[in-house]
Amino acid sequence: MFLDRDGTICDEVGYLNHVSRLRIFPFAAAAIRKLNDARLPVIVVTNQSGIARNYFPESLVHEVHQALQVGLRQEGAHIDSFYYCPHSSADACVCRKPNTGMLERAATEHGLDLHRSFVVGDRHGDMELANNAGARSIFVRTGYGEGDLAWHSADWPIQPNFVAPTLTEAVDWILEHSR
Repeated sequence: MFLDRDGTICDEVGYLNHVSRLRIFPFAAAAIRKLNDARLPVIVVTNQSGIARNYFPESLVHEVHQALQVGLRQEGAHIDSFYYCPHSSADACVCRKPNTGMLERAATEHGLDLHRSFVVGDRHGDMELANNAGARSIFVRTGYGEGDLAWHSADWPIQPNFVAPTLTEAVDWILEHSR
């Protein structure tokens, strides 16, 4: 299970430029715990162009991920791995979503089959990522989701496999369709 971070697991605040701005959604830990209980790997993939733009140091991304992990563990959940792209779109790297570099690296390091995987996110780019990797896509209405869906979904060349109100319903759908 590949999860976007901002807007999917925690509040979308623009550039999360200080760990004090991290707000984990109240439903996120229980949803992730269901995946953990099902013994499905949970991997966060996130674009962090604020590093390239010098909005915050790369060390902050690690600090935020540590704080996220601590918050989830307090609720009996955990993330198996975090992958992030530190580049801006101008860098044309292979790791920036919707390119598949982060997923390919995770698949290699964790022995995952991308065709049996799911990508959950609140932006159309997350759906493109899933399509590019041959995975299934779940779009959540949290974060940028509701607005992106309302204003742009009619023009999307790639539609999500499922649209969920939150990560909770996305996980329920994944568990139903991963058998």
